Amino acid sequence: MKSFREDFLWGGATAANQYEGAWDADGKGPSVSDMCTNGSHTTPKRITPKFEENTLYPSREATDFYHHYEEDIALAAEMGFKVFRMSINWTRIFPTGMETEPNEAGLAFYDKVFDELNRHRIEPLVTISHYEIPYGPKDK
Repeated sequence: MKSFREDFLWGGATAANQYEGAWDADGKGPSVSDMCTNGSHTTPKRITPKFEENTLYPSREATDFYHHYEEDIALAAEMGFKVFRMSINWTRIFPTGMETEPNEAGLAFYDKVFDELNRHRIEPLVTISHYEIPYGPKDK
C-alpha cells in the first residue's frame, strides 16, 4: 500500500462564519451570516433586518471555535494536521465595516490562534474572505 509523501500537507479547512461562533463577543459586529436564519428544503433561509426572538441564527453560536480554539487545534495536531485553512471574520476586526481603526480584541484573537497553530507546528493557510461581509454598510 502506498503512503503519502512526507511533504504532503495533511490538514483541514474551516470558514469563520460556520465555526467561530461568539457572534457578539469582544466588540464583534453583526455580519450578513449572523443575520441569516436557519432554513431547510421547505423553509428558505432569510436575511432579517434585525434579530428576531425565537428564531435560529446558526452562525451566531456555530461550533464556538472562538472559545475552544486551543482544544480544537490540539485535536487537529493529534490527527497529524500540517496545515489549517481558515478564514478571517472581518466583523471581528472591523465591526461595522466602516471603522478606520481595527478592533484590537479581534486582532488579538487571531494572534492567539496563529500562535497556537505555530505551537503545534501547523501552518495556517488564510482565506481573506469567505462569505463574511459586515452587515453595517448595507444601509450606507
